[in-house]
Amino acid sequence: MKITVLGAGGMGSRFAIMLHNAGNEVNLVDGWQENIDAIRNNGISANMNNQDINVRLPISTPQEIDKTGNNADLIIVFTKSNQLQETFEAVKPIIGRTTYVLCLLNGIGHEEILKEFVPTKNILQGITMWTAIMDGPGKVRLSGDGNVELQNFEPEGKVFAEKVVDVFNKAGLNAKYSNNVKYSIWRKACVNGTLNSLCTILECNIGQLGKTKEADTLLKKIIAEFAAVSEKEGIRLDQNEVFNHVSETFSGVGEHYPSMYQDLIKNHRLTEINFINGAVTNKGEKYGISTPYCDILTQLIHAKEEILNVS
Repeated sequence: MKITVLGAGGMGSRFAIMLHNAGNEVNLVDGWQENIDAIRNNGISANMNNQDINVRLPISTPQEIDKTGNNADLIIVFTKSNQLQETFEAVKPIIGRTTYVLCLLNGIGHEEILKEFVPTKNILQGITMWTAIMDGPGKVRLSGDGNVELQNFEPEGKVFAEKVVDVFNKAGLNAKYSNNVKYSIWRKACVNGTLNSLCTILECNIGQLGKTKEADTLLKKIIAEFAAVSEKEGIRLDQNEVFNHVSETFSGVGEHYPSMYQDLIKNHRLTEINFINGAVTNKGEKYGISTPYCDILTQLIHAKEEILNVS
């Protein structure tokens, strides 16, 4: 399969390496020039389960994307959510009539942007539980096991979605076809909407958040807002199960600083808050549902972005 991976960070590099090693034609697109230069000059240097490997793959900026009409069969999206619109504007030359897009980004609402560039029947949605750490330009650490869950957005896409599952499994990505991936997306969004935003505002790791006496109440209030909005979209979240799922991270990955913390506090980059708590705020307004916790978290994160002068 001819695959383009948008975003050559840790996760994009993992998928690119594993799919390339399984015999697929893989191209990378990234916007970080230092990363592009490192991969062009030296390949991707990866420590995969304590084994050092190096994989050379073609990489370009979105603006350098192939203008010859050499379309991708599948585009896998690992850009930052706030870069989605701009990136897809740039990569339109590789989007053909039969090109499918698989969005594996955290958060909700990405399909509204993707519909501007590909037919809805060509959109696949999913989540992944694989992990990856970027140590610097062209350098990643890949450890442990993971999985992918995906589904076509409309019935017409099922045949291709099942083909993607097969391609992923041949690459060792442990994919499965889901009959209700939207539930899983909202469930994972609850994890991000609690841990990411709270740890970023409080400037703490997951374990430190869990040790506060306010943690349980905060989680339950935020999850309740996600559940109220998701129900309007036909997704009924089990709030107790989701709360327990999030709470398990306090001890399971307590030393971890969530990605939003790393983006804003560590690297002074814009966050994806508009596609997490901000998405619940916007949908709440649409459905007439009050979402005060998501409202204030979104506002606080944006205020912190301003204070740190990120753009």
